[in-house]
Amino acid sequence: MRRPNPLEHASYYRGYVDRVPEGCVVEQLAAQVEVTNALLADLDDEQALFRYAPDKWSLKELLGHVVDTERIFQVRLLRIVRGDETPLPGFEQDPYIESAGFDRRPMGELLEEYGAVRAATLTLLRSVEPEDADRSAVVSGAPMVACTIPWILAGHELHHVDVVRERYLPALGVRTGR
Repeated sequence: MRRPNPLEHASYYRGYVDRVPEGCVVEQLAAQVEVTNALLADLDDEQALFRYAPDKWSLKELLGHVVDTERIFQVRLLRIVRGDETPLPGFEQDPYIESAGFDRRPMGELLEEYGAVRAATLTLLRSVEPEDADRSAVVSGAPMVACTIPWILAGHELHHVDVVRERYLPALGVRTGR
């Protein structure tokens, strides 16, 4: 899908879209699974409970947030490409984290769920016809073109992967390659 222009989504999402390198965004989303798994798969459940500050999410919560966000954007994408012009609400991430109980779940299970959700996203994206990618709807009070969604998802994950590399893993003494 083509890269959206800044007028095709709320300015809030621009940082995510701009973070994504040029190229096929669907291929980039597929490649992210390997990167994210490589960063997190070797952590035990105790390490995955780590928070780099008291008011920050654990690694399990961070991964759960990525999954929840992707599910919400899957629904948004589906509704937009199917021509549903019903305004779509925003969502507040913190209540989702508070009610999800991610810290009680094994990290391996969360990684499996992440992979399954990403696979569903990729399947949906591969089914979108080019003309449908240009459909739009109001999302969180602003117009959004469907082709924006994979770029937001890719940039959102890149943001959180950078946070994991810069804040979480060094504090845990885990070395990572780029």
